[in-house]
Parts: sequence; C-alpha cells; structure tokens
Amino acid sequence: MADLHALMKKLQKKNDSKIVLLVSDGLGGLPLEPGGKTELETANTPNLDALARKGTLGRSIPVIPGITPGSGPGHLGLFGYDPLEFNIGRGVLEALGIDFELGPDDVAIRGNFCTLDDDGKITDRRAGRIPSEVGAALCKKLDKIEIPGVEVFVRHVKEYRLVIVLRAKGLGGDINDTDPQKTGVPPLEPVGQNEASAKTAVYCKEFLKQAAEILKDDRPANLLTMRGIAKMPEIPTFEEVYGTRAAAIAVYPMYRGLARLVSMDVQDAGQTLESQMDCLEKIWDDYDFFFVHYKYTDSTGEDGNFDAKVAKTEEVDTCIPRITALNPDVLIVTGDHSTPSKMKAHSWHPVPVLLSAENARFDGCQSFGESECIQGGLGQFEAKYLMWLAMAHAGRLEKYGA
Repeated sequence: MADLHALMKKLQKKNDSKIVLLVSDGLGGLPLEPGGKTELETANTPNLDALARKGTLGRSIPVIPGITPGSGPGHLGLFGYDPLEFNIGRGVLEALGIDFELGPDDVAIRGNFCTLDDDGKITDRRAGRIPSEVGAALCKKLDKIEIPGVEVFVRHVKEYRLVIVLRAKGLGGDINDTDPQKTGVPPLEPVGQNEASAKTAVYCKEFLKQAAEILKDDRPANLLTMRGIAKMPEIPTFEEVYGTRAAAIAVYPMYRGLARLVSMDVQDAGQTLESQMDCLEKIWDDYDFFFVHYKYTDSTGEDGNFDAKVAKTEEVDTCIPRITALNPDVLIVTGDHSTPSKMKAHSWHPVPVLLSAENARFDGCQSFGESECIQGGLGQFEAKYLMWLAMAHAGRLEKYGA
C-alpha cells in the first residue's frame, strides 16, 4: 500500500492560501420516515445552500463502508490520517484535551462516573450527567488514591467525564473497557492482552477498588467505568505532512486533544460558536489551516431529538458569512460521522461534504443535503483523502510524475 504521508510530503508546496475545515460533528442524518427529509435537509440553511450552488458536493466514508466510527477515527480520517493505521485510545485524547502532558511511561484512561444499584449493576452509565462542579469535586477526592509502584493522577474533564493517568515503567495500554455499554449489568473487569498490559490491569483493579470505597456515599456517581485505555502513540505532525501552520478552534476537550495529537496549535476560543468565530478572525493572519469544530449537531442526534438537531444545524449556517468574509481559498463543511436522531447514535452512513473554492468544478447541486450530495461532483470517497482535495484546491500540491 502506498505511503500517502510520504507522497504528500514530496508533493506539498508553500503558498499564501488559506484552508478552513468546519466540522459539524455528527452532521449526517436520516429521515424519520421513508421518503422524508433528513435533519440537514429540513434545516433552513441559506448560506450553506448558496455555497453548494457555487461549490461541489460529495460524501465521505469515515473508515470503510459499514463501519460505525467513534469521534477519534472520524476526525483522524478528516485530518488525512488513516484511522485503521492510527487507532488512538480515547484516554490519550481526553488527557491531551485538558493539556495534560503525557510521557512515554504513562497510560491514559477516560473515566465515566456511573451509578450502581445495591447489587452492583449499572443503572446509569453517565451518573445522571452530573454537573461539572460535582464531577470536579469527586475528582479531587479520587486524586488522593495511592497505589504502590505507580504514580496516579486524576483530572476532571467535563460533567461526568474524567481522566486517570497511571505512570510507571513497563506499563502497557492494551486493556478492554470496563464499560459494558448497557445498563442492568455490572462493570467489566479490566484484562490486559499482554504481559505489560496485565501489569496495568492490576493497577486499574486496585484503583477501582479504592474508588468504590471513596464514592460509596456519592450516588448517583458512586463508581466509574474505564474506557479508551492507551499509551501515547507516535504520529507525524500536521505541519510535517502538509507543510501548513494549523490552528484548532474547538470547545470540547476531546477534539482539542485530537488537534493537539497532530500538533495543531489549539486556541482558547471560549464556549460559543460566536466566540469561535471571533477567534478565527483574530488569528486569521497567523495560520494557513483552520480546524473549526462544532459539537451540538452530534449531541442532539444522540439524544434522538430531530428538531433540536435541525436547530443546531441552522446555528452552524449562521457562522458561514463570517467565514466567507475572510475570503478563504478553500472552505470545507462536513462532519466526522453521521449521527441520525432516528438512531440516537453514531452510524455507518456516508457523511455530507461541501467544498467551496474558486477552482471547484461546479456540479449543479442547488442545496446542501444528503440527497444532493449523492449527485455531487466529488462522488463518494474515503475521508482520509479529503485533505488531498483541500490541498489541491488550495494550489498546494506539485504535479505527480513527468
């Protein structure tokens, strides 16, 4: 198989062009009834539709057809990193997202506070979505846990989410999640898949044992599950691969972590789409590539709220004039995966893609939606090739071959 990063490094060239990648998380959807409209097609999006009429549309496959991606693989594909080659544990992403510096001896774990009944069975996998101030207080209690032979760090992320980092020589990160992904059953036991990981699993069990004692009176958050247990991987930087100075404008820690993983400069952009646009305008002259992330088209889809996802899609549309006023050479609007509110979950469905550039080949599409994207000029392609299209339309690729 061709080394696409090596080829990109060979073909990349410098110029003054600007590329904006606007990721509306979980953008793709489904109609509630056969023959109906999706959330994107239902939404009133005059600005996106105007871009569609001037640009070109298509659909991306986040991993391979039929695979439902997590947010990590979904974004890595958009960044041009093959998600089958770079499978990054969520613990690493969450730790990087809160600016925790991971070293070579660290194993990072994403934790979710959960609720157990008197029989030790999970009744709520997210502890009733406890507010951040409660989660932060619980993390301070857990940060006092001591385990002989390993350093333990506990940091709060957001609401019911936390990060645990275990630091010692010879640890492995190949361990199953303890979250069974359903209620009515007890948490799973951590099991290492090799000798180094088995050592880590012993520490995980001891941490959970002490956590259960500390949290026993803190219902609904009377335990936690462990997910995405992993070590920091080796991965080429975005600038090495593409030769661009890249900035990330994201609110949620995980997406900040994904950007930091590939060495983008992660900005302090506030908590709203408006403040993200303020940040984009402020740093426009300092970077070549801008990753802008919007979360709420995903979370409303996961909640199964069709109307709310429509409303959040319309909110995305309102930021388009501020982006186009900056006159980017390439503007791409897409998602990292589909999250149909009908399914209340991520799905395997292809993701709508809109590419706007002066040299885009117009395809006659009149609006930005799933049905129009099926007819679009970009066709259907693996997400890992999206950056190739961005670089080509930005004039940043040399000719290949004689």
